[in-house]
Amino acid sequence: MNPVVRVVGLGPSTADHITERTARLIRDSAIVRFRTVVHPSALHFGEVESYDEFYERADSFDELYAEIADDLARLARESPDQEVLYVVPGSPVVAERTVELLRGRNDVTVLTEPAVSVIDVACAALGRDPMNVGLRIADALTSIEKLRGPGPILLLQTYSPEILATVADRLPASLNVTILHHLGLEDELIVTTRADELTSFARADHLTSLWIDEFRDAGEALGDLLDMMKRLRAECPWDQEQTHATLMPYLIEEAYEALDALEAFANASSDGVPDEALIRHAEEELGDLLLQVVFHAELASEEGNFDFASIADAVREKNIGRHPHVFGDVQVADAEEVASRWEVLKQGEKGRESVTDGIAWQLPSLTLYTKLLRKAASLDMSKESGESARQRALGAIAALEFDQDGAGYADSPSDVSDAWGDALSALVVAARYSGVDLESVLRERALSLRDVIRENEVTKLAE
Repeated sequence: MNPVVRVVGLGPSTADHITERTARLIRDSAIVRFRTVVHPSALHFGEVESYDEFYERADSFDELYAEIADDLARLARESPDQEVLYVVPGSPVVAERTVELLRGRNDVTVLTEPAVSVIDVACAALGRDPMNVGLRIADALTSIEKLRGPGPILLLQTYSPEILATVADRLPASLNVTILHHLGLEDELIVTTRADELTSFARADHLTSLWIDEFRDAGEALGDLLDMMKRLRAECPWDQEQTHATLMPYLIEEAYEALDALEAFANASSDGVPDEALIRHAEEELGDLLLQVVFHAELASEEGNFDFASIADAVREKNIGRHPHVFGDVQVADAEEVASRWEVLKQGEKGRESVTDGIAWQLPSLTLYTKLLRKAASLDMSKESGESARQRALGAIAALEFDQDGAGYADSPSDVSDAWGDALSALVVAARYSGVDLESVLRERALSLRDVIRENEVTKLAE
């Protein structure tokens, strides 16, 4: 029979949290070890042996907890009754890594005694039923990734201002967070603050936790959107009739409407802060475009082909593979090298013979030529300078021939002078050196001309 490590808990803070059985076991057991005596309840047992000195010499928590588990196993083997009592803060079954390590061993048997946990005390202090609210428990030390909803979340191990700072970085800045500090003690403090103000709480210690209540993130919002789409397919006659083919025109339409909204938003942003109407319009149009993706994903899911999760996983995995300088050990000098490597990775990934394979040749011509220039640059093909392109454009424009009276559509020649191609291609090259998208420039000018035409129409009507 294996020696036994019996684990009891001191509760989250006060002596009132210790059960009568736990107190008796601490007093009567032959060998007792406290994980730490830095706990209000530990003071009630006088001089006791603890692992606090292990904390001083360990280089990491992983090393510390492994060392504690090893020592407890040794003590249990050497104990006259083959048992050692291990005393931990809080509850033995909540956020206690040493107990997990002991359970993973085959040379000791672990017995845990019931104890009041920080979960009980936090829920009592806030008047919340953990089952009814769907409470989630999280460890502030286990990850640096963004915290995800839904809430509420009880975040443990927030024992210093430095850890609070890392938590703040993982949350939306304006999110309300409740600090639970020294619950049950005379200096108990429950205060709600914004996530970006967490670092100002300098009193954080091992008796500090965080309660994050309302927490709606992208995952929860998207889940609700997917559920709505399923209901539309089940209950709306129009949505039930749609196919991938019938939805294609809407995808194109919504894409262009999103571009319109983003163009207005981007222009306003470059001039200062866009007004609320432009912000909401961009948000709305991007939402309409997203709905088209969700709709196609739902149709494909019903057909058993793919679903939104597989779409998201595929694009995530693809981009991880194309960013070895972020998710691997590849070093890059600048954005230009990233773009060049991207084309090489993409070509190998797709099994393509040319970097031009996969291009949508139906793209608007200015956009298409710009895209091909980027492809050429990725292969380090010889390229002219911006100044050379400007001089070539000027020369090509000077060589153009014009009809003084202006040619109509019927008069347009089938054989266009090379000078026109020279002028346009040179302008596109020159625009790249200025970071200008000529498609957007010409579109903006077209919209300005539209406004002038409308104003002219109104003026003529008024005459």
